[in-house]
Amino acid sequence: MDDLGYGIVEGVFSGAELAPVVAALDGHVTTRSRAGARHVLALPEIRALAGDPRLMDLAARFVGSAQPFRATLFDKSASANWLVAWHQDTALPMRAQADAAGWGPWSTKAGILYAHAPASALERVVALRVSLDPSTDANGPLRVLPGTHVHGLLDDAAVERLAREVSAIGCTVGAGGVVAMRPPLLLHASSKSTSDARRRALHIEYASAAGFGPGLDLAVG
Repeated sequence: MDDLGYGIVEGVFSGAELAPVVAALDGHVTTRSRAGARHVLALPEIRALAGDPRLMDLAARFVGSAQPFRATLFDKSASANWLVAWHQDTALPMRAQADAAGWGPWSTKAGILYAHAPASALERVVALRVSLDPSTDANGPLRVLPGTHVHGLLDDAAVERLAREVSAIGCTVGAGGVVAMRPPLLLHASSKSTSDARRRALHIEYASAAGFGPGLDLAVG
């Protein structure tokens, strides 16, 4: 699983187990948009799910001892439909700005401080995407380029080359299933949905440590 930078595990959670999570997300309007919501780890139901032993064990397969630090809801539907090109996720939420080699540029979005991180830090992050609805070939699933996480930080030319050379995989999974991936470095994308079926996924990120050196502590939320 880890050699490819991603894995798919069906049937991790039942509908009954996810019901309180869905209810909490439906009731959360503070940072909600049509496309989902950011920084939802503050919700008790999301924190409980992120700490579930099944997810903790799965995260540990990729980065060893892991702790959740960020959760995002993606909600793709006929009224909120988008295309995402091949990319890496290189910005991490940080508690404070530090002058450290390889970190930056720094920016603030919605009151949260972010820094583009070096590959040595990004290698210690894994995301577990819990499907709240079935993800199918028709409703714009996550797509990955297997094995591309081993190439470190990529410029635009390298991304384009790998997109031509590596066969893409559509990460389809049933409701309650989980897609594990190394999104900071694994190239991933998403097509527009061609279906009326809603696709909600809770994207929970884990790191092997809360910090990456003096003054380089992750913001949790």
